[in-house]
Amino acid sequence: MSVNTKDSILEMLTHAANKHQFSLDITLNMKGSLITGTLISAKEYFENMSEKFEGGSDLSRAISEKLLHASTQNVEHAEDVTFIHLKETRIYCGDSKPTPSKSEFLWRGRLDQTDGFFIGKISEDE
Repeated sequence: MSVNTKDSILEMLTHAANKHQFSLDITLNMKGSLITGTLISAKEYFENMSEKFEGGSDLSRAISEKLLHASTQNVEHAEDVTFIHLKETRIYCGDSKPTPSKSEFLWRGRLDQTDGFFIGKISEDE
């Protein structure tokens, strides 16, 4: 049985994002896929997610409030870093075009599921 462990450098970068609003272009290798984007704090991630639900039904507003609450909880309990958060994310599987190919995309993944990473974003030639 294998034990998933977190890369200490990636964990440090994620902790810096959560505690100090540090951001960085980064590409992660996860189970054969490349996930590329800009590292952001959990707080920024949850605030941005909350905005997506704000103006709708009562249920949408309730979800928005829960996400806003999660953003403050993450800052208060940021010592144990489990998830990494990216914005402007593109996911590459094989030689195909990224998903999504256009628009802003938030992404959240488990640090202990990351196989590797490099600093910088993959960009497509227009």
